[in-house]
Amino acid sequence: MERVAIFIDGSNFYHCLKDEFGIAKLDMGKLVEKVRAGRDLVRTYYYNAPVNQEDHPEQYQSQQRFFERLRQIPYFQVKLGRLEKRPGGMLVEKGVDLAIAVDMLQLAHRNVYDTAVLITGDGDFAYVVNAIKDLGKHVENAFLRTGRSKALADACDKFVLIDRGFLQGILLENG
Repeated sequence: MERVAIFIDGSNFYHCLKDEFGIAKLDMGKLVEKVRAGRDLVRTYYYNAPVNQEDHPEQYQSQQRFFERLRQIPYFQVKLGRLEKRPGGMLVEKGVDLAIAVDMLQLAHRNVYDTAVLITGDGDFAYVVNAIKDLGKHVENAFLRTGRSKALADACDKFVLIDRGFLQGILLENG
């Protein structure tokens, strides 16, 4: 049976959901089930960066509860980077994209999965996608119209459009 590993760029996915639907609350377990499409799930990896507890205590607590709910999903691993302030006060996520790329490549090299499903629209991942394909693996891109990268679209083998129909029963409109 085909083995699939799912890699979610949490911040990118969150912002695309907010931009496209105005909400970003969904049942992540149901999303994983739909994306895996009956294949043997190795694991889902979710990457994000926690907000600063001192600067945003309520947002931090909410985000921590969210991460804890994710950790309750079977075969689901949360991996966290960090947020750094740039001059001028802008926050920048650090370590997340690199962690996704390294994990995807390392697990492909160790033959842990047959197909990687990458949930993001970030075109920077086109490079690692091509390296993974060179190892004989397949890479699918699950994306929203908002934020979709042409470079990533050109690199991946297969595409899954995450639209309102795809999210039926997954998107928590009232929650």
